Amino acid sequence: MNRLKLILLFLLLAAGVALAQRYRGWAGGDPVYPEYETAVTAREAPSHSTDIPNWTNHPAFDKDAFTFARLRYTRLENVRAGWWHSDFPDSDLNLSFRLQQVTSLKANPDGRVVNITDKELADYPWVYMVEPGGLTLTKEEVTTLRKYLLNGGFLMADDFWGERQWDNFEREFKRVFPERAFTELPMEHAIFHCVFDFKGRKNSLQTPNVLTAQRGISYETHDGEDCAELHVRAILDDKGRIMVLATHNCDNGDGWEREGEDDRFFHEFCEKRAYPLAINILYYAMTH
Repeated sequence: MNRLKLILLFLLLAAGVALAQRYRGWAGGDPVYPEYETAVTAREAPSHSTDIPNWTNHPAFDKDAFTFARLRYTRLENVRAGWWHSDFPDSDLNLSFRLQQVTSLKANPDGRVVNITDKELADYPWVYMVEPGGLTLTKEEVTTLRKYLLNGGFLMADDFWGERQWDNFEREFKRVFPERAFTELPMEHAIFHCVFDFKGRKNSLQTPNVLTAQRGISYETHDGEDCAELHVRAILDDKGRIMVLATHNCDNGDGWEREGEDDRFFHEFCEKRAYPLAINILYYAMTH
């Protein structure tokens, strides 16, 4: 092998190592950006979709604005699932802007990233966990989440698909609430009617990622399973209040993140499903 071939081989190997480090985890998963691990707000991370909006609030609303709080968590390495920062920061900021735009709610223009054990967790009545199919919790996180949720907190889990991911997620939350189980919410539940009045089958609310939508279907396939049935499941407290809401086999986050990339996706999924459902969930969380 001549010297030029050796140099080319070395460069290819070096590039492969760098790529593996950047995309550690399952093939096709989200890249792990070092800046995510230290980000405190969504504004600190680079956008990965279309331009994200900017806005300001009157200083008098600084303490009275809704903050999109995203949970940073640890993921199992042997599960084909995404990362805590999927769709970040675009989904966080786009949804916050739409809340500001179409409701009377003032929204924090920066968002927030919170570790489960941060003392600031209690400052946020609603927190968002994405791609939790590979979730793994420490004992301290189990204790902290239980206290947060029993004290009135609301956790929304979104964008995980198939029975394998569901089983892992359910198993981890059984550690948080050994005495409680998830229940499927019927379409008659108030969360589907409190602001936007959804009618018909629950599957009419299913949102896929934008690339899947461009193929003309609303569900994804994971581990050989067509995940065509949307489930909206909840863990309730003793008074029937939702503490944990899981939108399983649904990618609302992509509906918020990718709104500007495809006109059909925006009108069919973002405008009709992902945004209205999120507004209903947030309204419910803030009033119960």
